[in-house]
Amino acid sequence: MDQVPATRPQAGQQRSLSVGRGVGGDSLHSAQDYLTFAIDAQVYGIDILSVREIRAWTDVTNLPNTPEFVRGIINLRGTIVPIYDLRVRLGGGVTKPTRMHVVIVVVAANGTFGLLVDSVSDILSIEDRDLQPVPETDAASDYRFLAAIVANDERMVSIIDMDKLVTGQAASQMQQIAAAPAQAQIAVQ
Repeated sequence: MDQVPATRPQAGQQRSLSVGRGVGGDSLHSAQDYLTFAIDAQVYGIDILSVREIRAWTDVTNLPNTPEFVRGIINLRGTIVPIYDLRVRLGGGVTKPTRMHVVIVVVAANGTFGLLVDSVSDILSIEDRDLQPVPETDAASDYRFLAAIVANDERMVSIIDMDKLVTGQAASQMQQIAAAPAQAQIAVQ
């Protein structure tokens, strides 16, 4: 398996290209790796370059006045990381985490955060030509975070756009809320 670069490509940078044989000879095509995971029976994928680590579920520190999808925060080697219940964020009910659940720590345009999911599945290499647009439905709000859908074997994988999952405004609000207890502690000293 190829090694995953330690940094996420910046805007304007090209993704790596892989060379393969197509019908009728050699062809150059673009493929991208996705980490897939499950929430209930649905399989989702995220760009593997955004993944920093996968952790077992641990208790979080709750924060007041946060959206329902925010489970709380963890201290990850000195960095405060908000943990989002992806089931809630995608329009489902609240997850009751067990020791079987995992947190995928990701870096997106709006910061670092953790995604609470049921389980991690595997890594898929998907060619750009295999990505299909998300069908428009009346429940558009449930699909606003999806970038594409791909059929893989006998399952459909919904590809999540990490930069749409957490807006800049929400990320900024979480940073302010997380910083408030630290500022209050400094003021007391």
